[in-house]
Formats: sequence, C-alpha cells, structure tokens
Amino acid sequence: MVAAICIVLLALLLHSLSPPCTALNLTLPGQHPSPELVAQEVHRKVNDSMTRRQLIQNSENDESSSCYTGNPIDDCWKCDSNWPNNRQRLADCAIGFGQYALGGKNGEFYVVTDDSDDDPVNPEPGTLRYAVIQPQPLWIVFPANMLIKLSQELIFNSYKTLDGRGANVHIVGGGCITLQYISNIIIHNIHIHHCYPSGNTMVRSSPTHYGYRTKSDGDGISIFGSKDIWIDHCSLSHCKDGLIDAVMGSTGITISNNYFSHHDEVMLLGHSDSYSPDSGMQVTIAFNHFGEKLVQRMPRCRRGYIHVVNNDFTQWEMYAIGGSGNPTINSQGNRYTAPYDRNAKEVTKRVETAESEWRGWNWRSDGDILVNGAFFITSGQGLEVKYEKAYSVEPKSAALIDQLTWHAGPLGVGSRDNNLGMWTTGSNGGGGYVLGSGPDYTDDMSESLWRIRFRYFVMVFSFCALALAFVP
Repeated sequence: MVAAICIVLLALLLHSLSPPCTALNLTLPGQHPSPELVAQEVHRKVNDSMTRRQLIQNSENDESSSCYTGNPIDDCWKCDSNWPNNRQRLADCAIGFGQYALGGKNGEFYVVTDDSDDDPVNPEPGTLRYAVIQPQPLWIVFPANMLIKLSQELIFNSYKTLDGRGANVHIVGGGCITLQYISNIIIHNIHIHHCYPSGNTMVRSSPTHYGYRTKSDGDGISIFGSKDIWIDHCSLSHCKDGLIDAVMGSTGITISNNYFSHHDEVMLLGHSDSYSPDSGMQVTIAFNHFGEKLVQRMPRCRRGYIHVVNNDFTQWEMYAIGGSGNPTINSQGNRYTAPYDRNAKEVTKRVETAESEWRGWNWRSDGDILVNGAFFITSGQGLEVKYEKAYSVEPKSAALIDQLTWHAGPLGVGSRDNNLGMWTTGSNGGGGYVLGSGPDYTDDMSESLWRIRFRYFVMVFSFCALALAFVP
C-alpha cells in the first residue's frame, strides 16, 4: 500500500517538474482504458436505432414507427407502452462514458410529496432533500408538477435517480444540485434554472452528518470528485455560475438530450490546467440542443477526453468549444451554426495558449456540419491513427441532427410534440399516485412556438434537399 502511494506521489512530482501542459496519464477509478472504443459504441448504437426506425417505417407499421425516433436512449425505454410501471428500465439506457451510472436501480421508490425546503439540516420526510441524503439506493419520482425552491445546496448521496417523467418539475434557488465525492447518479427530465450562490451555513449531507458549507458558486449542477453520472432530458438556464461544472477528478459522465439556453459560461470540465487528476476525466456530450442566448463554454475543457457527438449548436456569442491544458476533443456529427457576428465564426477557442503549444493538442472534427460561416480549427499529430473511424454510418446529414435532438430538454413540456402524459405506479412501488394534478409551471427555457416551427422548417428543408440530391 505504501509503495503504491509512493509511486503515485512520485508520478505527481515528476509531472510538476515537466512543462505545465504536458498530459499525465493518470488513471481514475471508473476511467475507461480505451475512450475510442466508447466513442465507437456510441455511433454503433445510433446506427442501430436509425436502422431499426427505417425498417419499421418501410414496413408501414405506423404505431411502431411513431415510437422509434432513432435516438438510442429514448428508443431504449419509450417504446415500452408500460414504461410508467417499468421506470427503472431507464438505468439500462445510457450511452457513452456515463453508461454505468446505476442511479437508484433496484432500490425502493420514493415519492416526493412535499415541495418545501425549509430546513437544510433537518429535512422533513416527503421532501426532495430528505430523499437525496439517504444512504440506500432510491428511485425518486414526483406525483405532481412541482416548483422546488431550494434554501441551500441540495447535496446528494450515492445511488440516486431523480425521475421527473410524467410531471413538470422545476428546481431553483440556493446552490442547486451538488454531487460531491459520490457515484451512480441519474438526473432525468428536470428543469434546473435561476440558481444562485448560497452557503455559509450548516447543510446535511447524510442522515448521520451535517456540516458547515462555505459559499457555493451558484452552479445548476456541480460535479466534484464524482463518477458514473448521467444527466438526461433536462433543461438548464439562468444560473449564476455554470449550468454544469465537473471538476476535481470527476469522470464517467454522460450529458445527453438536454436543452441549454440563456447563460454565459455554460459548462466547465476540469478544475485547472495544472490539476493532473483531471487528465483522466472522460465525458460524453450527445444529442443536446445548445439554444438561445448562450455565450461560451459548450463546453470549456481542461485536460481529459471529451466526446462531443450529434449535438445542435445554435448561434453562440463568443465560441462553442474551448479548452486549455491539452484536453482531447473528439467532435463528431454535430451541427454548428455560427452567429452573424463575423468576429465569432470560429467554433473553437484555445484559451490563453500560444499556437506553438496547442498545435499538438488532439482536437478532431469529423462529420460536423458547419453553418453560416462557422469553422473548426483542428490540431494534433497523427489524427487518423488516434481517431479511427468510430462508426459505419457518418452522421453528416442535417436531417439526422434534427431527428436526434428534436426532443432535447424535458419531455412533455409546453408545445413540444413529445408529451408522455400521466402515469400511475404499478406493483413495483410508489403508492398509486396519479400525476397531472399540480399547477403547470413553465420557465424561460421552454421553446417558443416560433422556434418549434423554425426547427420543423429546417428539418423539412433538409429532407427535401437530400431528396432532390438523388433525383436524376
């Protein structure tokens, strides 16, 4: 044991003597040994789902074809007509580096019946805070639409799922969600917005411990030294600091099917250029829509391996993807639509780093769609060797991007054509609550009818353009 500790310390010391941006191959618990294989598996699953959808459409089975979207995550659980009573099936549907996040799988169902958050030290049973601090796996559901106004950071324990399907659930207020030194978390179908700094007070983190918390940053979701995390079908906007930040050796993360808008510094991955453990960070960012009024950091990466695949980026104000500290960025099959500002057309930004240094960084663009003058500056040596073709169908079609990101954000919200409807729990727990009885909250992130129509126009235009291309 002592020898192992010494080896690690020597490695860190040797690294501290090397140039600041030399990568250290430091293995983290939960780190995949071959990230390229994970990228390949993501594309295989997309290809399988798209093929299945096409076969069903060709068979003219209208009932089935309306279910299969080509999005491998959604097709995994939504096509089960009895999904409300098989909720924990969701835990088998993640892709990418966060695919091993169990959440509260095989745990009991916990129904949030109280939307208050009056006492962060002694939370009442029935509240969300009471649920997330428990030590055992829990699958947390909501019997009605809820607006939960946090008084302080919502500090999670491991093995928890927030499952907002069937309800319109909003989390706002002080600190918002903190995942610190834990694992196996799934956050699904939740609105998270208007989060602000909190702290300088006592907050409970487990039934047996509470302690003093200094002032928080005001992130929507803060991931700190944690692994096996999956954030899916959420909306995030209007927070004081980042919408999602993952730092201090966090890894095994998938961020998928989310809708981001109205924010400056969207997503930070990595604590600092000199923090060596973040070299082992592995994050998949897939099928998200980066929407209105976003400025930068979609994401901003320090070290690590970041796979950005099949996302829709809409008119950033400064840049889309940035980084420092020699991160590996594998960008595949995204659509980057540049703003009209001619000084902000570049997708990428190497932050405070000379070209002589970043020229060797592995930043790859493969099959990306560049719109309105957008351009992606690649870098690195031997890219074709490091990034072998990771899929059998290249995702270059704009129609494919529309299809994969069409339902980004919470399901069943506002005018979106993805309503899940009400649900009742079955014999597997939950107490027989019926959803749909609460007030109908909305937030500024919900797409306007105009934008829905615009996206529909883009999709139809893309299909038409493709069809015309094959006409003799």
